[in-house]
Amino acid sequence: MKKLEMLGEIQLNKEYMELLVDIKEKIKGSQLKASLSVNRHLIELYWNIGRSITIKQATEIWGNAVIESLGNDLQKDFPGIKGFSSRNIWRMRAFYLAYPLEPKLPQLVAEIPWGHNILLLEKIKDKEQRFWYAKSTIEHGWSRAVLWHQIESGLYERQAISKKLTNFSKTLPSPQSELATEIMKDKYNFDFLTLGEEYKERALHLGLMEHLQKFLVELGIGFSFVGSQYHLKVGNDDYYLDCLFYHLKLRCYIVCELKIVEFKPEHAGKMNFYLAAVDAQLKHPGDHPSIGLILCKTKEALKVEYTLQSSTRPIGVAEYQLVKSLPKEYLENLPTTEQLTKELAGGVVEVALPDSDSES
Repeated sequence: MKKLEMLGEIQLNKEYMELLVDIKEKIKGSQLKASLSVNRHLIELYWNIGRSITIKQATEIWGNAVIESLGNDLQKDFPGIKGFSSRNIWRMRAFYLAYPLEPKLPQLVAEIPWGHNILLLEKIKDKEQRFWYAKSTIEHGWSRAVLWHQIESGLYERQAISKKLTNFSKTLPSPQSELATEIMKDKYNFDFLTLGEEYKERALHLGLMEHLQKFLVELGIGFSFVGSQYHLKVGNDDYYLDCLFYHLKLRCYIVCELKIVEFKPEHAGKMNFYLAAVDAQLKHPGDHPSIGLILCKTKEALKVEYTLQSSTRPIGVAEYQLVKSLPKEYLENLPTTEQLTKELAGGVVEVALPDSDSES
Protein backbone atom coordinates (compact mmCIF):
# COMPACT_ATOMS: atom_id res chain seq x y z
CA MET A 1 0.00 0.00 0.00
CA LYS A 2 2.83 2.36 0.93
CA LYS A 3 4.54 1.54 -2.34
CA LEU A 4 1.42 2.47 -4.33
CA GLU A 5 1.14 5.80 -2.47
CA MET A 6 4.79 6.55 -3.23
CA LEU A 7 4.24 5.75 -6.91
CA GLY A 8 1.19 8.03 -6.91
CA GLU A 9 3.19 10.90 -5.40
CA ILE A 10 5.99 10.39 -7.94
CA GLN A 11 3.45 10.51 -10.77
CA LEU A 12 1.82 13.62 -9.28
CA ASN A 13 5.18 15.35 -8.91
CA LYS A 14 6.04 14.41 -12.50
CA GLU A 15 2.78 15.91 -13.81
CA TYR A 16 3.24 19.01 -11.69
CA MET A 17 6.83 19.50 -12.92
CA GLU A 18 5.65 19.15 -16.52
CA LEU A 19 3.05 21.87 -15.92
CA LEU A 20 5.60 24.11 -14.19
CA VAL A 21 8.13 23.67 -17.05
CA ASP A 22 5.39 24.34 -19.62
CA ILE A 23 4.33 27.59 -17.91
CA LYS A 24 7.97 28.69 -17.50
CA GLU A 25 8.53 28.15 -21.24
CA LYS A 26 5.43 30.24 -21.99
CA ILE A 27 6.77 33.04 -19.79
CA LYS A 28 10.21 32.93 -21.43
CA GLY A 29 8.64 32.97 -24.89
CA SER A 30 6.51 35.94 -23.95
CA GLN A 31 9.59 37.79 -22.62
CA LEU A 32 11.23 37.50 -26.05
CA LYS A 33 8.22 39.13 -27.72
CA ALA A 34 7.70 41.77 -25.05
CA SER A 35 9.63 44.45 -26.91
CA LEU A 36 7.18 44.19 -29.83
CA SER A 37 3.89 44.37 -27.94
CA VAL A 38 4.10 44.26 -24.16
CA ASN A 39 0.42 44.28 -23.25
CA ARG A 40 -0.92 41.90 -25.92
CA HIS A 41 1.67 39.20 -25.20
CA LEU A 42 1.24 39.58 -21.46
CA ILE A 43 -2.55 39.14 -21.70
CA GLU A 44 -2.15 36.19 -24.08
CA LEU A 45 0.38 34.66 -21.69
CA TYR A 46 -2.03 34.96 -18.75
CA TRP A 47 -4.84 33.37 -20.79
CA ASN A 48 -2.59 30.47 -21.84
CA ILE A 49 -1.43 29.91 -18.26
CA GLY A 50 -5.06 29.84 -17.14
CA ARG A 51 -5.80 27.36 -19.94
CA SER A 52 -2.92 25.05 -18.98
CA ILE A 53 -3.97 25.03 -15.32
CA THR A 54 -7.65 24.40 -16.15
CA ILE A 55 -6.84 21.48 -18.48
CA LYS A 56 -4.47 19.92 -15.94
CA GLN A 57 -6.96 20.28 -13.12
CA ALA A 58 -9.62 18.61 -15.26
CA THR A 59 -7.44 15.71 -16.44
CA GLU A 60 -5.38 15.11 -13.31
CA ILE A 61 -8.13 15.92 -10.79
CA TRP A 62 -5.86 18.31 -8.89
CA GLY A 63 -7.10 20.41 -6.01
CA ASN A 64 -6.68 24.12 -5.39
CA ALA A 65 -3.31 23.66 -3.66
CA VAL A 66 -1.61 23.50 -7.06
CA ILE A 67 -2.33 27.22 -7.56
CA GLU A 68 -0.51 28.10 -4.33
CA SER A 69 2.45 25.91 -5.31
CA LEU A 70 2.68 27.46 -8.78
CA GLY A 71 2.58 30.94 -7.27
CA ASN A 72 5.48 30.16 -4.94
CA ASP A 73 7.60 28.38 -7.57
CA LEU A 74 7.08 30.96 -10.32
CA GLN A 75 7.94 33.86 -8.02
CA LYS A 76 11.19 32.06 -7.09
CA ASP A 77 12.10 31.37 -10.72
CA PHE A 78 11.12 34.84 -11.97
CA PRO A 79 11.91 37.13 -9.04
CA GLY A 80 12.07 40.32 -11.10
CA ILE A 81 8.66 39.88 -12.73
CA LYS A 82 5.44 40.87 -11.01
CA GLY A 83 2.15 39.12 -11.57
CA PHE A 84 2.81 35.51 -10.57
CA SER A 85 1.36 35.52 -7.07
CA SER A 86 -1.17 32.79 -6.31
CA ARG A 87 -3.87 35.47 -6.26
CA ASN A 88 -3.05 36.54 -9.79
CA ILE A 89 -2.81 32.94 -10.99
CA TRP A 90 -6.36 32.40 -9.69
CA ARG A 91 -7.30 35.39 -11.82
CA MET A 92 -5.59 33.84 -14.88
CA ARG A 93 -7.65 30.70 -14.40
CA ALA A 94 -10.85 32.79 -14.13
CA PHE A 95 -9.74 34.80 -17.19
CA TYR A 96 -9.45 31.65 -19.29
CA LEU A 97 -12.76 30.28 -17.98
CA ALA A 98 -14.44 33.52 -19.10
CA TYR A 99 -13.51 32.70 -22.74
CA PRO A 100 -12.99 28.89 -22.73
CA LEU A 101 -14.60 28.06 -26.08
CA GLU A 102 -12.60 30.59 -28.08
CA PRO A 103 -9.83 29.03 -30.26
CA LYS A 104 -7.61 31.83 -29.04
CA LEU A 105 -7.94 34.88 -26.82
CA PRO A 106 -10.47 37.39 -28.29
CA GLN A 107 -8.65 40.37 -29.80
CA LEU A 108 -10.70 42.97 -27.92
CA VAL A 109 -9.66 41.78 -24.47
CA ALA A 110 -6.07 41.22 -25.64
CA GLU A 111 -5.79 44.93 -26.43
CA ILE A 112 -6.64 46.25 -22.96
CA PRO A 113 -4.45 46.09 -19.82
CA TRP A 114 -4.67 43.27 -17.30
CA GLY A 115 -6.17 45.53 -14.60
CA HIS A 116 -8.99 46.49 -16.99
CA ASN A 117 -9.63 42.81 -17.79
CA ILE A 118 -9.81 41.90 -14.11
CA LEU A 119 -12.27 44.74 -13.52
CA LEU A 120 -14.50 43.48 -16.36
CA LEU A 121 -14.35 39.91 -15.00
CA GLU A 122 -15.24 40.98 -11.47
CA LYS A 123 -18.00 43.43 -12.40
CA ILE A 124 -19.66 41.94 -15.50
CA LYS A 125 -20.94 38.41 -16.11
CA ASP A 126 -22.21 38.82 -19.68
CA LYS A 127 -19.51 38.28 -22.32
CA GLU A 128 -21.03 40.56 -24.97
CA GLN A 129 -21.27 43.36 -22.43
CA ARG A 130 -17.60 42.83 -21.50
CA PHE A 131 -16.66 43.06 -25.19
CA TRP A 132 -18.61 46.33 -25.50
CA TYR A 133 -16.73 47.89 -22.58
CA ALA A 134 -13.40 46.56 -23.92
CA LYS A 135 -14.11 48.10 -27.34
CA SER A 136 -15.12 51.42 -25.73
CA THR A 137 -11.94 51.38 -23.61
CA ILE A 138 -9.80 51.01 -26.75
CA GLU A 139 -11.74 53.69 -28.66
CA HIS A 140 -11.77 56.25 -25.85
CA GLY A 141 -8.51 55.42 -24.08
CA TRP A 142 -10.21 54.97 -20.70
CA SER A 143 -8.07 54.53 -17.62
CA ARG A 144 -9.03 51.78 -15.17
CA ALA A 145 -10.69 54.38 -12.91
CA VAL A 146 -12.77 55.78 -15.79
CA LEU A 147 -13.78 52.26 -16.88
CA TRP A 148 -14.86 51.49 -13.31
CA HIS A 149 -16.94 54.70 -13.25
CA GLN A 150 -18.59 53.90 -16.59
CA ILE A 151 -19.56 50.41 -15.40
CA GLU A 152 -20.90 51.78 -12.11
CA SER A 153 -22.95 54.41 -13.96
CA GLY A 154 -24.53 51.72 -16.18
CA LEU A 155 -23.17 53.15 -19.44
CA TYR A 156 -23.89 49.94 -21.38
CA GLU A 157 -27.56 50.06 -20.40
CA ARG A 158 -27.82 53.80 -21.07
CA GLN A 159 -26.01 53.85 -24.42
CA ALA A 160 -25.74 50.41 -26.01
CA ILE A 161 -29.12 48.74 -25.43
CA SER A 162 -31.50 51.53 -24.43
CA LYS A 163 -34.20 52.85 -26.75
CA LYS A 164 -33.06 56.32 -27.84
CA LEU A 165 -35.65 58.93 -28.73
CA THR A 166 -34.45 60.70 -31.89
CA ASN A 167 -35.56 61.42 -35.44
CA PHE A 168 -32.05 60.91 -36.85
CA SER A 169 -33.04 58.13 -39.27
CA LYS A 170 -35.58 60.51 -40.88
CA THR A 171 -33.51 63.72 -40.89
CA LEU A 172 -29.91 62.54 -41.45
CA PRO A 173 -28.39 60.51 -44.28
CA SER A 174 -26.75 57.15 -43.63
CA PRO A 175 -24.19 56.48 -42.10
CA GLN A 176 -24.44 59.86 -40.29
CA SER A 177 -27.76 58.87 -38.72
CA GLU A 178 -26.40 55.57 -37.36
CA LEU A 179 -23.30 57.23 -35.91
CA ALA A 180 -25.33 60.02 -34.30
CA THR A 181 -27.65 57.45 -32.71
CA GLU A 182 -24.68 55.40 -31.50
CA ILE A 183 -23.02 58.27 -29.63
CA MET A 184 -26.22 59.34 -27.90
CA LYS A 185 -27.39 58.02 -24.52
CA ASP A 186 -30.91 57.53 -23.22
CA LYS A 187 -29.88 58.92 -19.82
CA TYR A 188 -26.95 61.16 -18.93
CA ASN A 189 -25.40 60.77 -15.52
CA PHE A 190 -24.54 64.05 -13.76
CA ASP A 191 -23.77 62.53 -10.37
CA PHE A 192 -20.77 64.86 -10.08
CA LEU A 193 -23.21 67.71 -9.40
CA THR A 194 -24.54 68.60 -5.96
CA LEU A 195 -27.78 70.50 -6.35
CA GLY A 196 -30.58 71.06 -3.86
CA GLU A 197 -34.13 69.79 -4.32
CA GLU A 198 -35.46 73.01 -5.88
CA TYR A 199 -32.62 73.86 -8.26
CA LYS A 200 -33.02 76.27 -11.18
CA GLU A 201 -31.89 75.85 -14.79
CA ARG A 202 -29.14 78.40 -14.17
CA ALA A 203 -27.78 76.31 -11.27
CA LEU A 204 -27.75 73.20 -13.47
CA HIS A 205 -26.00 75.08 -16.26
CA LEU A 206 -23.41 76.67 -13.96
CA GLY A 207 -22.74 73.31 -12.31
CA LEU A 208 -22.04 71.66 -15.67
CA MET A 209 -19.74 74.50 -16.72
CA GLU A 210 -17.90 74.28 -13.40
CA HIS A 211 -17.35 70.56 -14.05
CA LEU A 212 -16.89 70.91 -17.81
CA GLN A 213 -14.30 68.14 -18.08
CA LYS A 214 -16.62 65.64 -16.36
CA PHE A 215 -19.51 66.87 -18.49
CA LEU A 216 -17.48 66.20 -21.67
CA VAL A 217 -16.49 62.73 -20.43
CA GLU A 218 -20.17 61.91 -19.85
CA LEU A 219 -21.16 63.22 -23.29
CA GLY A 220 -18.56 60.93 -24.85
CA ILE A 221 -15.58 60.99 -27.17
CA GLY A 222 -15.53 63.57 -29.96
CA PHE A 223 -17.39 66.42 -28.23
CA SER A 224 -15.47 69.68 -28.47
CA PHE A 225 -16.76 72.58 -26.38
CA VAL A 226 -17.49 75.76 -28.37
CA GLY A 227 -19.30 77.96 -25.88
CA SER A 228 -21.73 78.42 -23.01
CA GLN A 229 -24.69 80.77 -23.41
CA TYR A 230 -23.52 81.08 -27.01
CA HIS A 231 -24.85 84.29 -28.55
CA LEU A 232 -26.79 84.32 -31.80
CA LYS A 233 -28.44 87.39 -33.31
CA VAL A 234 -31.46 86.75 -35.49
CA GLY A 235 -33.07 89.88 -36.89
CA ASN A 236 -33.28 92.41 -34.07
CA ASP A 237 -33.34 89.83 -31.29
CA ASP A 238 -30.60 88.13 -29.27
CA TYR A 239 -30.65 84.42 -28.43
CA TYR A 240 -28.36 82.40 -26.17
CA LEU A 241 -27.76 78.66 -26.62
CA ASP A 242 -27.22 76.82 -23.32
CA CYS A 243 -24.22 74.87 -24.68
CA LEU A 244 -22.73 74.64 -28.15
CA PHE A 245 -20.41 71.78 -29.13
CA TYR A 246 -18.70 70.62 -32.30
CA HIS A 247 -18.43 66.86 -32.78
CA LEU A 248 -15.15 65.88 -34.40
CA LYS A 249 -16.37 62.52 -35.70
CA LEU A 250 -19.83 63.61 -36.85
CA ARG A 251 -18.33 66.82 -38.28
CA CYS A 252 -21.23 68.96 -37.15
CA TYR A 253 -22.36 71.41 -34.47
CA ILE A 254 -24.41 70.05 -31.58
CA VAL A 255 -26.75 72.42 -29.74
CA CYS A 256 -27.49 71.25 -26.20
CA GLU A 257 -30.45 72.70 -24.28
CA LEU A 258 -30.99 71.97 -20.57
CA LYS A 259 -34.46 71.65 -19.06
CA ILE A 260 -35.25 71.07 -15.38
CA VAL A 261 -38.78 69.92 -16.21
CA GLU A 262 -40.42 67.09 -18.15
CA PHE A 263 -40.04 67.28 -21.95
CA LYS A 264 -42.61 69.53 -23.64
CA PRO A 265 -43.33 69.69 -27.40
CA GLU A 266 -42.45 73.40 -27.44
CA HIS A 267 -38.87 72.50 -26.49
CA ALA A 268 -38.44 70.86 -29.91
CA GLY A 269 -39.95 73.90 -31.66
CA LYS A 270 -37.38 76.18 -30.09
CA MET A 271 -34.59 73.72 -30.90
CA ASN A 272 -35.68 73.68 -34.57
CA PHE A 273 -35.27 77.44 -34.62
CA TYR A 274 -31.81 77.27 -33.00
CA LEU A 275 -30.60 74.61 -35.44
CA ALA A 276 -31.77 76.64 -38.43
CA ALA A 277 -29.88 79.68 -37.09
CA VAL A 278 -26.68 77.69 -36.38
CA ASP A 279 -26.76 76.12 -39.86
CA ALA A 280 -27.25 79.53 -41.45
CA GLN A 281 -24.65 81.42 -39.40
CA LEU A 282 -21.99 78.92 -38.26
CA LYS A 283 -22.07 75.82 -40.45
CA HIS A 284 -19.24 75.54 -42.97
CA PRO A 285 -19.68 73.98 -46.45
CA GLY A 286 -17.95 70.75 -45.33
CA ASP A 287 -20.03 70.36 -42.16
CA HIS A 288 -23.01 68.03 -41.78
CA PRO A 289 -26.37 69.40 -40.56
CA SER A 290 -26.33 70.54 -36.93
CA ILE A 291 -27.92 68.26 -34.33
CA GLY A 292 -30.03 69.21 -31.32
CA LEU A 293 -29.79 67.48 -27.95
CA ILE A 294 -32.50 68.30 -25.40
CA LEU A 295 -31.65 67.14 -21.88
CA CYS A 296 -34.72 67.01 -19.65
CA LYS A 297 -35.41 66.01 -16.08
CA THR A 298 -37.93 63.44 -17.35
CA LYS A 299 -39.56 62.49 -20.65
CA GLU A 300 -42.64 60.63 -21.80
CA ALA A 301 -41.66 58.46 -24.77
CA LEU A 302 -44.92 58.77 -26.74
CA LYS A 303 -44.98 62.55 -26.36
CA VAL A 304 -41.38 62.78 -27.63
CA GLU A 305 -42.07 60.45 -30.56
CA TYR A 306 -45.13 62.43 -31.71
CA THR A 307 -43.20 65.69 -31.45
CA LEU A 308 -40.15 64.50 -33.37
CA GLN A 309 -42.26 63.04 -36.20
CA SER A 310 -43.07 66.53 -37.43
CA SER A 311 -39.57 67.95 -36.89
CA THR A 312 -37.53 68.51 -40.03
CA ARG A 313 -34.20 68.86 -38.22
CA PRO A 314 -32.22 66.16 -36.33
CA ILE A 315 -33.10 66.21 -32.63
CA GLY A 316 -32.52 63.77 -29.80
CA VAL A 317 -34.24 63.90 -26.42
CA ALA A 318 -32.69 62.35 -23.31
CA GLU A 319 -33.02 62.48 -19.55
CA TYR A 320 -30.32 63.39 -17.08
CA GLN A 321 -29.93 62.04 -13.58
CA LEU A 322 -28.22 63.63 -10.61
CA VAL A 323 -26.99 61.84 -7.49
CA LYS A 324 -29.10 58.71 -7.05
CA SER A 325 -31.40 58.88 -4.06
CA LEU A 326 -31.51 55.94 -1.62
CA PRO A 327 -34.68 53.82 -1.33
CA LYS A 328 -37.07 54.91 1.42
CA GLU A 329 -36.40 51.82 3.57
CA TYR A 330 -32.66 52.63 3.52
CA LEU A 331 -33.24 56.25 4.47
CA GLU A 332 -35.37 55.21 7.45
CA ASN A 333 -32.53 53.05 8.77
CA LEU A 334 -29.76 55.64 8.37
CA PRO A 335 -28.27 56.92 11.64
CA THR A 336 -29.20 60.39 12.88
CA THR A 337 -26.70 63.26 13.07
CA GLU A 338 -26.46 62.74 16.83
CA GLN A 339 -25.72 59.01 16.42
CA LEU A 340 -23.04 59.69 13.81
CA THR A 341 -21.39 62.31 16.03
CA LYS A 342 -21.31 59.82 18.91
CA GLU A 343 -19.82 57.07 16.70
CA LEU A 344 -17.19 59.35 15.15
CA ALA A 345 -16.08 60.51 18.58
CA GLY A 346 -15.32 56.90 19.52
CA GLY A 347 -12.90 55.94 16.76
CA VAL A 348 -11.86 55.92 13.11
CA VAL A 349 -14.38 55.47 10.32
CA GLU A 350 -13.30 53.00 7.65
CA VAL A 351 -14.17 53.62 4.01
CA ALA A 352 -14.17 50.75 1.48
CA LEU A 353 -12.55 51.62 -1.82
CA PRO A 354 -12.48 49.51 -5.02
CA ASP A 355 -9.56 47.08 -5.21
CA SER A 356 -6.78 48.71 -7.23
CA ASP A 357 -4.34 45.78 -7.15
CA SER A 358 -4.05 44.77 -10.80
CA GLU A 359 -0.74 42.88 -10.52
CA SER A 360 -0.01 43.64 -14.13
